[in-house]
Formats: sequence, C-alpha cells, structure tokens
Amino acid sequence: MGKLDLIQYKRALDFSFNFYRNKYRKGIKFPYFNYLSSVSNLIIENNGNTDEAIAALIHDYFELEDITKKSNFIKKKFGVKVFNIVKQCSDFKDSNDQWLLNKKEYLETIQKKSQSSLFVILCDKLHSVSCMINDHNKIGKKLWKNHFQSTSDILWYYKTLCNKLKKSLKNHKTLKDRFQRNVNELEYKIKH
Repeated sequence: MGKLDLIQYKRALDFSFNFYRNKYRKGIKFPYFNYLSSVSNLIIENNGNTDEAIAALIHDYFELEDITKKSNFIKKKFGVKVFNIVKQCSDFKDSNDQWLLNKKEYLETIQKKSQSSLFVILCDKLHSVSCMINDHNKIGKKLWKNHFQSTSDILWYYKTLCNKLKKSLKNHKTLKDRFQRNVNELEYKIKH
C-alpha cells in the first residue's frame, strides 16, 4: 500500500465532510460524503497515494462550485497535484439538458488524462455503478425516476467509459475487470 499522509488526509476528510454534509446522492438517499469516502477508500485499498485519496474525496468539487473562484483555494489547501486530478475528473459544463453532449465531450478527453485522474475516475464510476445495482436490488425500476437521463444513455455512458478506461489506464486490472462485471450487471438489470 502507498504511504498515506494521515494528517493531510484528515484535513481533506474534514473539508469534504463540511462541504458535502447537506448534499445527498441520487438513488436511495444517503449522505454524499459517505459516497466520496467510499471512493477514497477504494483508492487507498488499491495502493493509491495521498493525492489520489484526497482528490477522490473532492473529485466533483468543481461541478458544484465555480472553478475560477475555487481553483486557487484547492491548490493552496491541497496542492497542485490534487487540483489537477480534481480538474481532470470534473465535467464543468454538466447540466441535465446537455448531459449526453457533455458526456461525449468528456469521453473524448479520457486518453489525455493523467494516470492518477483515470484511477480516481475508475474508482468513482465503479462505486457509482455498484450503488446503482444495490439501489436497483432494493427499489427496482423506481430507481430511474431519480435520474434525468434515460437508462439507455446511462448505460451507453458507462459501457463507453469502461472500454476507454481499459485502454487508457495502466495497471489496476482487477478494478477494471470488476467495473466491467458491474457494467454488465447494470445492463442486465436495465434490460430485464
């Protein structure tokens, strides 16, 4: 396992908790902070470094905040490496009415992202699909009422991302295989 700077990581945990404490994820409602800490745990459990683990805790910060106002804050608080990972993980223009177009543009940039960013993206999307599967097991097709996108668009996005991550991300074969299995299971649940 990579050496984790626990003091810096604790600062990031506190920041993430305070920032996300009133936000909840789609699907079965639970605190978004718990989702982010689970993604960060995946990073740590798979030999990620401190910057990757911290970036996982705040990887969608710029999707919720104005990047031009907040970029210096993130650089100062957590460093340039964390900032760059968070920036590469973010889809700044994401809005419900242009979701598909934004995702297509995002997917076109995958091969240009750093290995650290791809690792965080993989852990994030792996956990996201796992949550969808778990939610589907609990509430069935009602799950999709919480999403603005069609299930076919959601499935297209995850299948395409999975293929691109398999090609662009070096190492992490076990996680990439797990992501593929989860995407396959999600597809089965959507279609049956």
